[in-house]
Amino acid sequence: MSETKKQRAKDMSTNSTAVKPSAWIMGTTASAGSQPALVAPTHQTSHQGNSMAEDRSSLSSSSLQGLNIPNSKAKSIITNKVAPVVITYNCREEFQIHDSVLSDNYTVGKISDTMPEHYLVLGEFFMVQDVSSRADVLNTTGSYGAPNFRKAKGSYPLYGMGQPSLNGFKQVIQKLESEAYEEVIFFCVREEPIVFLRLDKDFVPYTPRRKENLHENLHHLKGGLRAEQLELSIRKELCDFAKLNENSFFYVYNNIEHFKDEPQHVRIMSEEDIHVTEEVYKRPLFSLPSHRYYRLPLPIEGAPMEEDFDAFVNVLRESPGLSVLRDGSRPLPALFFSCQEGVGRTNLGLILGALVLHHLQGAACTSREEGTQVNHQPEFQVIQNLISRLPKGQQVLDEVDMAIEMCSEMHNIKDAIYENKRKLDGIAEDYQIQGSSTKGYFLQRTIQSLERYFYLIVFNAYLHDQYPQLFAQSFSQWMCMNAWIYRLLGSIDRSELSAPASLVTDGSRILVSSEYLATDLLGTAKEMRVSNFRRVLKTAVYGMAQPNSEAVSVVLSYLMDERRKHSNMLWVNLQEELILEGNGQMFTPREPFCVEQPIPVCVQNMQQLEVLELALKEEILRCEKWLEVTTEQEKQMRMLKSCHTLQELFAQQKNLHPGLTYHRIPFSDCCGPKEKVFDQLLEAMKSTLAEDPGSAFIFNCSDGKDRTTAAMVIATLTLWHFNGFPECGDEEIVSVPDAKYTKGEFEVVMQVVRVLPNGYRIKREVDMALDIVSETMTPMHYHLREIIICSYKQIKTAKTEAESQQLRLRSLQYLERYIYLILFNSYLHLEKKDSWRRPFSLWMHQVAARAGIYATLNQLGFPEFEAHKDSPLASLRHRWQQPSVHSLPIRGDFI
Repeated sequence: MSETKKQRAKDMSTNSTAVKPSAWIMGTTASAGSQPALVAPTHQTSHQGNSMAEDRSSLSSSSLQGLNIPNSKAKSIITNKVAPVVITYNCREEFQIHDSVLSDNYTVGKISDTMPEHYLVLGEFFMVQDVSSRADVLNTTGSYGAPNFRKAKGSYPLYGMGQPSLNGFKQVIQKLESEAYEEVIFFCVREEPIVFLRLDKDFVPYTPRRKENLHENLHHLKGGLRAEQLELSIRKELCDFAKLNENSFFYVYNNIEHFKDEPQHVRIMSEEDIHVTEEVYKRPLFSLPSHRYYRLPLPIEGAPMEEDFDAFVNVLRESPGLSVLRDGSRPLPALFFSCQEGVGRTNLGLILGALVLHHLQGAACTSREEGTQVNHQPEFQVIQNLISRLPKGQQVLDEVDMAIEMCSEMHNIKDAIYENKRKLDGIAEDYQIQGSSTKGYFLQRTIQSLERYFYLIVFNAYLHDQYPQLFAQSFSQWMCMNAWIYRLLGSIDRSELSAPASLVTDGSRILVSSEYLATDLLGTAKEMRVSNFRRVLKTAVYGMAQPNSEAVSVVLSYLMDERRKHSNMLWVNLQEELILEGNGQMFTPREPFCVEQPIPVCVQNMQQLEVLELALKEEILRCEKWLEVTTEQEKQMRMLKSCHTLQELFAQQKNLHPGLTYHRIPFSDCCGPKEKVFDQLLEAMKSTLAEDPGSAFIFNCSDGKDRTTAAMVIATLTLWHFNGFPECGDEEIVSVPDAKYTKGEFEVVMQVVRVLPNGYRIKREVDMALDIVSETMTPMHYHLREIIICSYKQIKTAKTEAESQQLRLRSLQYLERYIYLILFNSYLHLEKKDSWRRPFSLWMHQVAARAGIYATLNQLGFPEFEAHKDSPLASLRHRWQQPSVHSLPIRGDFI
């Protein structure tokens, strides 16, 4: 966009007139009197040559006049290495003149080759007029002072507007004064920085924007930067830029559609010619003590972050007029929300305000009595699941729908979901625009709008729970106490449930064999007919890759032979993607351009997977076509004349081996197991052991490595609790690099261990189980504790940012898995007296959450290696999503 041109900038400085210095008295700027800033188009400005008026080493009378210091007052001028010092005749005032604005510290650039080059704000941004006249859809700027000024439907004192100028805001205040509100609370919900530049007798808002998109504001500010900090930095830079110009001008852009007469010149004589947002909103409040102002940044798209809700709740806590203890006979305070155009974020703020006022005034006084009708549409599956688990879920949902309808004059959040989904469904053939998938774009928009609706429902549930308790918990704390909500949010995209089976037969997807996906590192395929078959030492726990029907038969015969004599066996398949046996080989559908990437199907129960696999089988047999398959050797064309689902395969084996029990428990790759996975595994094992304590337990995933290993550790720990623990040997002294971490002694792990009863023993038992299971797979070079540190160290050698983020996510997911194994072992110890009647998921919610476990998992990281960073992956909200799935084409309907 622009480049740093130090020499060019230096030349510009050399050719300019004397830089106007800043005068400081006792460390503060001595104002030389504010001068009105003039805005003039470029073509009206003379472009005469510039020359250096004076040498910087001396201070002439002209420079003193630039400071408005009368010559008669200057007694002496003392120069030093820092700056000249002016001492007046009465010796009561001392000015130190800082004439050190260095042009080569700044970057220059231009919009196009036909426009002038000038300094860029914050090194890369152009200053653009904030709001265009076209944004004022309601045409309220003239009458009310702000674009799209409006009051919400109903009786609640809720107002919204776009960004006003300084005089416009004063006009808004006059309007509110006429309503005689006892208390008014203003919320600026913008996250991007804004500065107000003097134009005639008003101050007009401008924002920094990138050359690539002059219509888009800055958002997702990194490094913990706040808009207020950036505004102060921008103001200082603008003053410096004006000093580097002969006429104290700086370039801004008003018309970015046609660039007629652009750029404009704004004259800046001092900092008083520039206001920041806080000054515009707070200064008028000194004459209005009942009015208050808050900066509450909200996102342009998607749901607010937990800390955004926390900031809003803090306002509720410190506002007596918004307390449940308030005097009910007094009127409600007026809540005022403002963003750039007064539409999206303002609408979100109004809905939050409507929910708050509803809880204050009660259900007896709602806009329903005033004729407001809610247009009910079919709810998405994730919303149905949410309200089914929330206390008073349907009431909570109805209140949110009513609040949305009250505030829908400019924008309806719920309608936006269905509009985005309609556009998504209307794309028959996906196509690329500027390298991005069109379907992917509208899927993202649909998910973002649905997440916003989801979080409004959750926030209303929080208000129901915490408003009567005077917000004993922040929203962030409450969410950690109800972490199941994050699990539910992670399954928001269920499009694979409706992906047609014909994707395989029409060539959109290909079939990939299990031999291709599972390298036989343990060399067991020849004898056992399946890759990576192994057993945990002295335990009837087995693991392997995905077997076909022949391999299942061989394994079962092996377990029931004269040596092992297992009459009862529990077989658990851990795959969460579709699996099919065709012509004696196991296949799974994959995208042709990324056959290594699994396509998980988010299901609520096993039956959904079985139905999809059955539909795929029937489609393949029906079409009788040659299909592209990827095998261990190469891509081939095959006609699959025989097909079986996993359910059919094991049903046949059960007829031959009545003691066989088969379960499908989907387990996400790399991630820490979901709480319900522990529940299902433990319940299956308990039922099997109740029938036969000598039962064998077999687990498989695609390659017999990641998920299979985790399940084998869970099973080993469970069996030890039934049959007794082996003796723990002396702790081995490890003298290798990062020995501390190969032993799992990460700071966050030890933080959890210290909280758990007998935590150190609990961890040692898990470590012993990991070591025993890993001994069975030495050639794989796979050990959970080592994988954690290895994945993290690979971040430094990542070639791209995407690869770095993937490695960071992977290391955190493995770390989380390790912690979950420790938590599960603690659960087995503590709940053993009650025979584990309380499921692990309920124990986590009722016991572990109260001990702060989810709060720890919500700040997961490696503080021993790096200072705390604002990495989204540290949070449950981001880590429990499935980012890899979003990179795949959308094949089904968003449900």
